Amino acid sequence: MTDVHVLGIRHHGPGSARSVAEALALLRPDLVLVEGPPEFDQVIPLLSDPEMVPPVAGLIYAADEPRLASFYPMAGFSPEWVAIRWALSTGAQVRAIDLPAAHTLGLQLAASTAGPPSSGPSSGPSPSGPSTADAEGEESDADGGTSAEGTEPPALPQPPYRPDAIGILAGAAGYSDAERWWEDAVEHRNADPVERFAALTEAIAEIRAVDDRPDHHPDVLENNRREAWMRRLIRAAMRDGHERIAVVCGAYHAPALVPSTFPSVAADNKVLAGLPKAKVAVTWVPWTSGRLSLRSGYGAGVTAPGWYQHLFAHWMAQDPDTDVATTWLVRVAHALRREDLDASTASIVEASRMATALAAVRGRPSPGLPELDDAAQAVLCEGSPLPLALVHRELTVGHELGNVPESAPTLPLAADLTATQRRLRWKPSAMEEVLTLDLRKPNQLARSVLLHRLVLLGVGWGAQTETGRTTGTFKEVWTLQWQPELALDLVEASRYGTTVASAAGAYVSEKAQDSGSLTELSGLLAGCLLADLPDGIGAVVSVLAERTALQQDVAPLLETIAPLARTCRYGNVRGVDVTGVRKILDTTVVRACVGLPTACAGLDDEAAGAMRHAVDSAQQGMSLLPDLPLDDWHRALAAVAGSDRIHGSVAGRATRLLLDAGLVDRDDVAASLSRRLSIATPAREVAAWLDGLLSGDATLLVYDRRLLEIVDGWVAGVDSEIFDDVLPLLRRTFSAFSRPERREIGEQVSRIGDASPVAGGSTLDLAAAGPAIRTMARYLGWEAVA
Repeated sequence: MTDVHVLGIRHHGPGSARSVAEALALLRPDLVLVEGPPEFDQVIPLLSDPEMVPPVAGLIYAADEPRLASFYPMAGFSPEWVAIRWALSTGAQVRAIDLPAAHTLGLQLAASTAGPPSSGPSSGPSPSGPSTADAEGEESDADGGTSAEGTEPPALPQPPYRPDAIGILAGAAGYSDAERWWEDAVEHRNADPVERFAALTEAIAEIRAVDDRPDHHPDVLENNRREAWMRRLIRAAMRDGHERIAVVCGAYHAPALVPSTFPSVAADNKVLAGLPKAKVAVTWVPWTSGRLSLRSGYGAGVTAPGWYQHLFAHWMAQDPDTDVATTWLVRVAHALRREDLDASTASIVEASRMATALAAVRGRPSPGLPELDDAAQAVLCEGSPLPLALVHRELTVGHELGNVPESAPTLPLAADLTATQRRLRWKPSAMEEVLTLDLRKPNQLARSVLLHRLVLLGVGWGAQTETGRTTGTFKEVWTLQWQPELALDLVEASRYGTTVASAAGAYVSEKAQDSGSLTELSGLLAGCLLADLPDGIGAVVSVLAERTALQQDVAPLLETIAPLARTCRYGNVRGVDVTGVRKILDTTVVRACVGLPTACAGLDDEAAGAMRHAVDSAQQGMSLLPDLPLDDWHRALAAVAGSDRIHGSVAGRATRLLLDAGLVDRDDVAASLSRRLSIATPAREVAAWLDGLLSGDATLLVYDRRLLEIVDGWVAGVDSEIFDDVLPLLRRTFSAFSRPERREIGEQVSRIGDASPVAGGSTLDLAAAGPAIRTMARYLGWEAVA
């Protein structure tokens, strides 16, 4: 007769992992069954590869809908990892026994066709993967499918899927924190591991006995399907003649997987009848310790993956001469020292003593992370929480990124990316890092090209940031961080090609055909330039030429000028043929200049804001290439600035651009300002014109006293009844100035009318000039006069 032992575990629990290792060493089963989709059976042997370094995650996705996928993370302290590695190292057979992902994803596909589409892959386990609910009784994802008989269950409220079983047990023991109860009652116990699991299974069975939710409830139905399938595979394993079987599963499932409690085969078959099926693919991908953290949103996450890894490594080392609390505090001290913070050996000893004392006062068998954190903050951090936050980020959570061997199943696109990273000597990291690239160096230029291609494909390994004050074209700054979900982005992008370059080019070509916006097309063109995609440039230019020829609206034409000008200017730097782009640019500029005055007439506030943004964008593009028809552009701006029928925001902005170009002088601007600020002009229109004229910087008001006096006089004369309507517009204009600029304007306004006029129409402020007069007097030997 087959001997079946059910080991109910807490996912990612180091104590559970240690207990599983002890139980397996004691039982010596010839078959280990682990909770997980059976599709993993084909990739489980890879866990014995020396290059497989946790944390890693199994990735299962629908072959025809890659965005529909689930991750199954494992850390070195995960009980499932320990069980599989034990079986592989001893020659025992190992299988996964959860509901197949083909059915789970099939149910999700069926639900998405009947309702809203799926929002994407789960950041934690799927309904068929490990979840916190399995061990702790918390809420897990539901598949949203219909009942096995194909009838829609009645509408029900959606409370948490199961009662918090571990929370109930903790409360019965007088604990308010289920995590601490688990550590004290389970993970810190030294009893026989098999008896430990049997006692936990019995306790969970009592909790499950009071769950009165109906079987057709979607959450209950999902759990019943999973357990029915597990029982089916356990029965099959028993029929195969295995002498001793160990089943490693979430603690909540344990009572349902004890053979003596099995329902009939017919009952399980009824639950599993009629399940839809999808074609799926499976592989392993690197995972990060940050993604194992509960704070990342992972449903089965733990609060301190770094601490759990430390705890598990200490337990498995079985070194009686080392103390887990002391070794942890040594690591804390090293982390603080790396940040140039004091952490002496004596303070480590004192913090260890305090942690032990805190554990005794709190009735704990040994110091846990809360006691170690309190002791570290009090002794090593001198009471400050800030260094402790650093410790939490660096150690308690950590920045580990797993590794998957090359033999793992992968798509050609992902393989090409890995090969490219290896060629560029560029290893992804789970830590966020800022990378500055010098495009004059071949290796760094190649890195820039790779990042831009990945951005086009939607693989967000890096995000480009500002380069600071540098205005050259040889420098790029990127913020990089490899996230596990990027593996799924690569799967989705693989339909475009087998290499990063070919996939990015094909994606751009398809995107260009589907795009209806000139701005989007221009952005694609600029992206192709930075990503070194000549084929993509040709495809976008072809579509852009067709769309610009048919475009009648002036605003989109204006917004197209800047990206086209950047492509023409920087394309030559990168050795790209931009002849076709330049022809489109020249045509676009002429058409925009001709149509600008007419397009600016009769605009309301919202349309005027959009037009003003388009004008600013076009001005930026016109300044990039000196051989563009600037005369045509300036004539168009002059027509806009001189018209009283055009919205003040646009007219004021045109006036400012002409002033900055040196085509009008300050006297003309002052005259226009006086005319605009006349009593006959509505106050809101005046405020809009001022905003257009002054926005950007305060140079005009700071250095032209005459303009400032005109503006100040108009503000002082605004009727009180409409001042409340004008004030928000004025605040918006002046709030864009820097604080020193606003202070300087305020000081100058406070002195208007106080000083005596002097030659040239300016004023002399003797009080402000006093220090300079006294200094010059000393230089001239007139100390007595000074």
